[in-house]
Amino acid sequence: MPMIVRQSAFYLLVTVIVVVAVFPFYYAVITSLKPGSALFDVSYWPRSVTFSNYVAVLSRGTFPRNLGNSLLISTLVVMISLLLAITAAYALARVRFRGRGLLLLTILSVSMFPQIAVLAGLFELIRWFGVFNTPIALIFSYMIFTLPFTVWVLTTFMRELPIEIEEAAIVDGASSWVIVSQVFMPLMWPALVTTGLLAFIAAWNEFLFALTFTSSDSQRTVPVAIAMLSGDSQFEIPWGTIMAASVIVTLPLVVLVLIFQRRIISGLTAGGVKG
Repeated sequence: MPMIVRQSAFYLLVTVIVVVAVFPFYYAVITSLKPGSALFDVSYWPRSVTFSNYVAVLSRGTFPRNLGNSLLISTLVVMISLLLAITAAYALARVRFRGRGLLLLTILSVSMFPQIAVLAGLFELIRWFGVFNTPIALIFSYMIFTLPFTVWVLTTFMRELPIEIEEAAIVDGASSWVIVSQVFMPLMWPALVTTGLLAFIAAWNEFLFALTFTSSDSQRTVPVAIAMLSGDSQFEIPWGTIMAASVIVTLPLVVLVLIFQRRIISGLTAGGVKG
């Protein structure tokens, strides 16, 4: 096959993948900019642009509060998960003890259960602790799935770091916490950014736990708030408002990925090539 044909086929495939990946978000954006009378007109370029849908969703009573809830909960989940994960990764990667491999597999296996399988038992725990309808309930439930992933990735990354660095720090009298915080953490920024961002996205987009463990509008997160928008009207679903809310929720994730894309690539490819 000639080189020009292979290159053309490759670029054609890349174009198709990009269009398929980007088109749903693009269509949501142009739908959110359409006035009410033009929502059901099939067009791929808005004939008239209005920001009334964004004004409507942002002026909605609890939606700004829901955005704040999602930001607070997702940030705390990332911070706590990374703090616990990096200390656990140091123990699992650097400290020799019996059953280390089995413990690591057990931690990873926790994330293999579907959410619905642990929902009833988790609900009883949250009700018993008295944290139902509070951010603590969501932080606790989200960490069940974000913490195993962060521990596994950081443990794998920490195993690739040269042992001589740790030995030099021990000779200088550094404690375990100093080694983790001042020696390993600066070297692990790509992995920390990657796992932190993936944990943030998982917590930001989570729906089932947020729907189950909150009961008041003021405590809900944005995925649940968007779902509740369709129930506000008894006669017609406000698609324009829903699309505007979806764009508002998705935009921060897009910005974060664009800002940290180099760190993400470095973290995902770390340890893949030795030399």
